[in-house]
Amino acid sequence: MKCLVVIAHPLRDSLCHALAAKAIAALTAAGHEVLIEDLYRNDFAAALTVAERASYYGPRYDGAAVQPEIDRLHAAEGLVLCFPTWWFGFPAVLKGWFDRTWGPGIAYDHADDRGPIRPRLHGLRKVLAVTSLGSPWWVDRIVMRQPVKRVLKTALLGTCAPACRFEMLSLYKSERLAGAQVERFAARVERALGHWV
Repeated sequence: MKCLVVIAHPLRDSLCHALAAKAIAALTAAGHEVLIEDLYRNDFAAALTVAERASYYGPRYDGAAVQPEIDRLHAAEGLVLCFPTWWFGFPAVLKGWFDRTWGPGIAYDHADDRGPIRPRLHGLRKVLAVTSLGSPWWVDRIVMRQPVKRVLKTALLGTCAPACRFEMLSLYKSERLAGAQVERFAARVERALGHWV
């Protein structure tokens, strides 16, 4: 498969980058074609531009400023997202990547009556989200009810790529883990990607 790995962490020596490296190695070893979208390294501008917003409901969304990112998204059959969960949400740069590259005419089409949107990412077959959280599992799952997972599964993939298989792996209490715990989680990432065919 053609796989796109999107990394959203500002520090190159971060846990997210280490987990992304494991994912890239696993995909490459399995023979997949891997493209890397390191949002911080690429200085991706998160803010929706005036032209993009003005064209959102027009005849054609103006995605010219992010056309390379759009092309990589359209080519992807597999998508791996590696990011930290901050304040129970996406890092701003990743949220901006969704805002700007998952636009109308790209990831979905508006309904004529502004009703339910119609999906366009039919080629996207598999998505794995790999995230780290400082909080314990029960805060994310019981108190907050997994907001990041719900947005990814329902709002983004459920409407833009409803046929894709989605999995999310969350590493909790990530700031206080021993090396062995991180390695066990990295092995889970590798196993999840080992099933991609």
